Amino acid sequence: MNNVLTVGDIGIQRIIEIEGPFLPTLDIFPTLSMELLDENRGWLAPRSLAQDDRLVFCFQSYVVRTPHHTVLVDTCIGNDKARPARPQWNLKRDETFMRGLAAAGLSVDDIDFVMCTHLHVDHVGWNTRLQDGRWTPTFPKARYLISKGEFDFWAGEHAKTPLPHFGDSALPVVEAGRAEWVRDDHALDDHVRLLPSPGHTPHHVAVCFGRNGDDAVMPGDLIHSPLQARYPELSPRFDVDGNTAAKTRRSFLERYCDTRALCCMAHFPSPSIGRITRWDDGFRCDYVEA
Repeated sequence: MNNVLTVGDIGIQRIIEIEGPFLPTLDIFPTLSMELLDENRGWLAPRSLAQDDRLVFCFQSYVVRTPHHTVLVDTCIGNDKARPARPQWNLKRDETFMRGLAAAGLSVDDIDFVMCTHLHVDHVGWNTRLQDGRWTPTFPKARYLISKGEFDFWAGEHAKTPLPHFGDSALPVVEAGRAEWVRDDHALDDHVRLLPSPGHTPHHVAVCFGRNGDDAVMPGDLIHSPLQARYPELSPRFDVDGNTAAKTRRSFLERYCDTRALCCMAHFPSPSIGRITRWDDGFRCDYVEA
């Protein structure tokens, strides 16, 4: 986990919290047929597809060191949080994430910016941690950059039906004065900028790094599995707007196909990082190792 992948003048490290079989493939992708899954089983297994047909997911964050800042993209699942629908996450108490951060040579005080691609439960968990019975920002010196549209959407949903992860992992950052609202196309500086990528959530963003073009990009949940690279129109049931997500995904893959940009996937199994190349009417991610 402490291996550094260098591209241009930035360094990338992965902080893995959990990796392994997650949910049944046909459950994740309701429009996928068993026939099509069988047709692709040979290249999916065993790295991306377990023997029981569950997709292998990695839940991870990316640390990116630029000449100006140390940036953390998304914050995984977190500890001590009530997630009864996911027993492996529910009230979890382990040091895996913090050990990964330390292995990368970092403490919580070393993060300058936390970039949130979106505000789903498995991307905001370590935004906060429990201290003296209160949820406080895990990275006390960081500014948390959040799309204003994304926050407003989930604040509206939270007002209708309370969302535990919004209450324990998003609102406390705002209340502590560490949140910074940004546009979906915000540029932090000459090395870090956001790319609007709606569909999975209404204001989902990818995070792009590099001074002269995109040396690396973190697409978040724009894409979950290598199967969606092969078939970009395949949308998971997690997407708020599957049709928009499919269009966004194909556009993203076309944009980065056969370029130098490293795509640092949120949930692809290890090594998770690769370059996009064409595969018939779809695409593939050719992995690179740190």
